[in-house]
Amino acid sequence: MSSNRPLRHLPILLLLLILMMLSGVTAYRIAQQLGLAELQATGLHRLDLYTASLEREIGKYAFLPGTLGLERDVLALLEKRDHGKLAPQVNAYLEQLNERAGTLSIYVIDTAGNVVASSNWRRADSFIGEELAFRPYFREAMDSGHGRFFGIGTTRGEPGYYLASTLVDDTKTMGVAVIKVSLEQLEKSWTTVETPAMVSDENGVIILGSVANWKFTTLRPLEEKTRTAFDQTQQYNRRALKPLGLKELRELDHGARLVSIAKESPEIASVYPVAGRFLAQSRPLPGTPWTLTVLSQLKQVDDIAQSRAAVAVVVAALLFMFGLMANERRRHLKDRLAAREALQKAHDELERKVDERTADLSAANQQLQDEITERIRAEHTLRAAQDELVQAGKLAVIGQLSTGIAHELNQPLAALRTLSGNGVRFLDRGDLNTTRSNLERIAQLTDRMGLITGQLRTFAHKSSGQLKAVPLCRALDNALALLEQRLIQANAEVRRTCPLPEPVALCDVNRLEQVLINLIGNALDAMEGQAAPCIELSCECVAQQARLTVRDHGPGLDDTAISHLFEAFFTTKQAGVGLGLGLSISASIIRDFGGTLAGTNHPEGGALFTLEIPLYNKVEHHE
Repeated sequence: MSSNRPLRHLPILLLLLILMMLSGVTAYRIAQQLGLAELQATGLHRLDLYTASLEREIGKYAFLPGTLGLERDVLALLEKRDHGKLAPQVNAYLEQLNERAGTLSIYVIDTAGNVVASSNWRRADSFIGEELAFRPYFREAMDSGHGRFFGIGTTRGEPGYYLASTLVDDTKTMGVAVIKVSLEQLEKSWTTVETPAMVSDENGVIILGSVANWKFTTLRPLEEKTRTAFDQTQQYNRRALKPLGLKELRELDHGARLVSIAKESPEIASVYPVAGRFLAQSRPLPGTPWTLTVLSQLKQVDDIAQSRAAVAVVVAALLFMFGLMANERRRHLKDRLAAREALQKAHDELERKVDERTADLSAANQQLQDEITERIRAEHTLRAAQDELVQAGKLAVIGQLSTGIAHELNQPLAALRTLSGNGVRFLDRGDLNTTRSNLERIAQLTDRMGLITGQLRTFAHKSSGQLKAVPLCRALDNALALLEQRLIQANAEVRRTCPLPEPVALCDVNRLEQVLINLIGNALDAMEGQAAPCIELSCECVAQQARLTVRDHGPGLDDTAISHLFEAFFTTKQAGVGLGLGLSISASIIRDFGGTLAGTNHPEGGALFTLEIPLYNKVEHHE
C-alpha cells in the first residue's frame, strides 16, 4: 500500500507543475510586454530630446557659411583681385570670426577646390593652399549650393561637422565657404543620461555617441568596395572602422527592435550598461542623412518580468495548495466523524498499555539505580584495593630494602657504642676536648640514622592522592637514596642527568617515587650478574611535558615482553620472584597524573622506559 501512495499523488503533482509553468510563462510575457511598452514610450521621449538638442547645436552655425558672402573682401579675394593685400585681411577676419563663434575652423575654397583663406592661417598646419576638391561637402555645395558632411580632418585628424555654402556674386559662383563645428560638448552631455545614444551616418558608421569606444565603429560589416571609396574621400581619415557587434534579435511595433551588443574585453567603464540586450529605437535626423538611435537596457524589464513570474508561480502554487487543503479538510472532517468511536477505543487501550509500560519502566529504573549504586560501590572498592595494592607494593619494596637498611643502621649503632664508652673514659680523665669531639661525632651519626629512617617513613606513608608541584630531580635523588645499599651491593654505576632550572611536574611525590624505585629496581634485576652494571637516568622538558627516562644496559625486552609489558601478573622474572604487578601499577599511577609510561629497547642495547607527566603551570594553579 505504501508503494502505491506516491503513484496516487503523481497526477496531483503533475497538475501543480503544469499550473505553475503556465502561470509563470503567462505572467512573464504580460509583464515583459507592459515593460517594453513603457520602455518604448520613454525611448520616444528621449529621441525627441536628443533630436532637438542635436538640431539646436547644428542650427546655431547653419547660417554662418552664407554670411561670408556678405563680406566684399572675401568675394574680391576669390576674384583674385589684389591677392597680396586682401589675403591677410580675410585671414584675420576669419580668425576673429572663428574665435567668437566657437567653431573649430572657418575657411574659403575657390571653385578649383583650393583653400585661399583660413582661420588657422597662423598655424604651421594651416589649410591654406590645400586642394580639397575631393571632399564630399565641397562637391555637394558646388552642385546644390549647400553641403553638410561629418568627417575627420585630413590635416589635423579632428572629427567634426562641416557646413558648406557657395559664395556667389550677381552672375556666378565664386567659391565655397566652409565652417567646421565640433560636437564634442553635445557628446559629453549625452554621457550623463541614463541610456546610451548614438548617431550613425548613411554608411552605418557611428559618428557621435555617448560611449567613447563606440565612436567610428560600424553597425554592420562594410564591404571592401565601400572601404576603398572611404580611402579615396578620406571621410574617416583611414580609421579602422571595426564592427560594434550589434546583433538584431527581433522586430517590434513602431520600428523598435530588440538587439544585443557583445561584451568587450576589457570591459568599458560607463555609468550605464553598454553590453547585453537593448531596446533600439531609431529616427532619421531632418536635413541630414544621419540616424539617431537610443538604446534602452532590458535588464530592468527582464528582472521585473522574472519577479512577477515568480510571484505568479508562488500564488498559483498557494491557490492550488489551498484548494487541496480545503478538499482534504472536508474529507478529514468526514473521516473524523467515522473514526471518533474507534479513536476512543484505541485511547482506552493505549491508557492501559501506558500504565503497564509505566510500571515496567519504574521497575527497570529502580533496577538501573541499583546497578548504578553497585557500580559506584565497586568503583570505590576497586580504588581502595588499588591504593592498598600500591601501599603493599611500597611495603614489599621496604622489605626488599630491609637488609641493606639494617646494615646501614648497624654501623652507626656500633660506632655510637664505641664513642659513648670512650667519651666516659675521656671524661673521667678530664679530657674535655676529646669528649666534645666524640659527642659531635655521635650527633652526626644520629642525624644520618634519622635521615635513613625519615626516608623510609616518608616512602611508607600512605599517599593522599592530591596532585602537587614536585621537583623531579629531588624525587630521583630520594629514590636513589632508598636504593643506595642495593646499588652499592650490585656495584652499579648511576649516570644522572638533570637540567637547571629543575623541572617541576604536577603529580603525587610518594607515588612518583614508588614508580621510580620500581623502574630502577627492575633495571638492577635486568643487569643481575653483570660485573659493572650501569643505569642512566635523565630528566628534561618537552613542550608542556616533563620527560623522565630510565635505561639499563641489560639484554633488553623481547617481542613478547613488549606486547604484554603493562598487563597485570605478567613478568619475565623467575617463578616466585615478583607478582608481575609493578609495571601495571606504575602505568596506572602515571595515567592518574595525566601522563604516559612507555617501554622499548634502546638502539644501543638495553631496555628504555620513558615517563611523561604534565609540567606544573604556576599561573594556572595560582588563579
